[in-house]
Amino acid sequence: MQGSIDMISLRFTDADLRKITLAPAPNALWETVLDARRLRSRRGPGPGMERTRSRTKAALAPGEGTLCELLQSEDFVPDFLLQPMADDFATGVEMAGQTPAARLADDLSRLPSAAQASRWVRELAAGAEGAWQILTNDLRSRYCSSVEPMWSKVRANAVADRSLRAETLLRGGVDALLTTLNTLWLWQPPVLRVPSHSTADVPLCGRGLLLIPSFFAAGPMVMYRPDQSTVLVYPMHNGDPPCGPADALGPLLGRTRAAVLASLRDAATTTAVAERVGISLASASEHARVLRNAGLISTARLGGAVLHTLTPVGEALLDGDHASR
Repeated sequence: MQGSIDMISLRFTDADLRKITLAPAPNALWETVLDARRLRSRRGPGPGMERTRSRTKAALAPGEGTLCELLQSEDFVPDFLLQPMADDFATGVEMAGQTPAARLADDLSRLPSAAQASRWVRELAAGAEGAWQILTNDLRSRYCSSVEPMWSKVRANAVADRSLRAETLLRGGVDALLTTLNTLWLWQPPVLRVPSHSTADVPLCGRGLLLIPSFFAAGPMVMYRPDQSTVLVYPMHNGDPPCGPADALGPLLGRTRAAVLASLRDAATTTAVAERVGISLASASEHARVLRNAGLISTARLGGAVLHTLTPVGEALLDGDHASR
């Protein structure tokens, strides 16, 4: 998979435009790999990391494990480490271990020459059980120490991102979805141009596009699969943070604000909230700000689109209120 300078052109047919899918959840194995890659990279942290760097600094200290041998280049990550259909980390690792020999050999042959000379990499390419076990242990260690402690935040951001994409698709169609994926990307039907460290022309060939949001990705990444939909990993959008500690301790619930919170059992834009509760747009925006600062909702912004979703705390508060009746 090529990392994110030049331009990758994804060429859609009418069939491809009907086969754009959103991943149901972030990919735990891939996030683990990208977290390790970020630590070795000269680039800054991905969009999701600015507000979490200090909290996880110790856990994210780079190690000297075998995983790092596969991540020596800033511009390449072996495709077999991305398993789009894996529901969780353990499944992803298991599926990676079932990579066909020819595909695995091709992936590893594109590593930098220093890594290719490693005895362990050669054994991994040959499918040696011991080499796979070493990689599995390293992946598990990285996941447990640095990704798993943040997984609830990663999932919450992914839910907000998915809701925003779905709302954009519902209101503006495929053109709106592709136009707003990233401000640096260019949708000129039928081609989506994505900044990259390489130049490539990728026809989707009627098999469609799978969109996977990533918390740790510093930029877009494209994975071409000959017999399946092409994968596009993109940095997910994060909810707006509270303005400050004092804001979160202000007045929270009154009759109208409780109604605004309850209206977000289904994600909604500010306009939709105002319509559901029967208040002005300005009032809905203000109530949403207070709820967001209190950590009860998350707000994702992209251009003119704004989408509010409940956080786990907001859901728990509503569930508790419902149970007490």
